[in-house]
Amino acid sequence: MRPAGGGGGAMLQQLQKLQEEMVKTQEALGDETVTVTAGGGAITVVISGHQKIQSITIEPEVVDPDDVEMLQDLVVAAVNEAIEKSQQLAADQLGTLTGGLSIPGLM
Repeated sequence: MRPAGGGGGAMLQQLQKLQEEMVKTQEALGDETVTVTAGGGAITVVISGHQKIQSITIEPEVVDPDDVEMLQDLVVAAVNEAIEKSQQLAADQLGTLTGGLSIPGLM
């Protein structure tokens, strides 16, 4: 017969180790970047794994004072795609730790 609560210590240690690994992985995501282009390379966005924009590069030939709306649309499209890819990077890296489990509050 097992004593009440037996084996709980091992489970707690595993959870603490998982939490430590997740914190390390989340911190490391800040050092990772994703690069996205739009408009055939006219706009380049670099974003970190923490969804912080690092840079936006706009090729001069796409800057048309008569069509500012197109430039705005390209920037929005590139930024949105960069955010999506950065979120996917985070989900992929954290997912390897959790085995695909969705744990509220971790992302």
